[in-house]
Amino acid sequence: MFPMIPRIDPEIARLAPGFCALSIVVEAAPVIDTLVGERALARACAALGTDEAPWALEHLAAWDQVFKGFGAKPARTPCSAQALRKRVLRDGVLPAIDPVVDLYNAISIEYAIPVGGEDLAAYVGTPRLVIADGSECFDTLKEGLPIQEAPAPGEVVWRDDLGVTCRRWNWRQGIRTRLSLSSPRMWFILECLPPMPRTALWEAGDRLIAGLTQMMPGPASSRRWWSD
Repeated sequence: MFPMIPRIDPEIARLAPGFCALSIVVEAAPVIDTLVGERALARACAALGTDEAPWALEHLAAWDQVFKGFGAKPARTPCSAQALRKRVLRDGVLPAIDPVVDLYNAISIEYAIPVGGEDLAAYVGTPRLVIADGSECFDTLKEGLPIQEAPAPGEVVWRDDLGVTCRRWNWRQGIRTRLSLSSPRMWFILECLPPMPRTALWEAGDRLIAGLTQMMPGPASSRRWWSD
């Protein structure tokens, strides 16, 4: 399996000095245990707020500052890890959605790190993290119906050749490339800022791959590390 290397706009280093990401591509295998993700999610929700890593809250605060740097309001649209953790603290649990999604959400909650999961087979061209000019299309849902939005000029987005796949860096994923258990080729992106040790980033990736291997023994995976 050839590794896929996402592209990062050089402007990202100015907005987020020290930004680092771990990209993992997985070729899916037959599933034998669909409850791996749900169990991991339940454990992560139950443990939230106890025995936190010493850098966890500082890491989330750093994401808040980065979001403010490109014009987002993190109180309303926080990074994905912060959004998940706020829901758990409010409701006590997160409902199970999909075995793979549940697994990477559990990693995100436990490690206080934004984790994205994408259906790589739905991508056209290479994923890239860029500064939007406002002309791009983003496919999403509103009141259950598909609509198209455009990001704000200056907003940080993930995109491919067709349009935006995730708005406000890692806040809202689009529907076109949404990952599920049936996706044949899965792409995960784990994103961190300097308060989070890079050893913890690698450990989170190890945990994700271990969970996927338990869920579907024999998946082929490749990793790529990126930092400014």
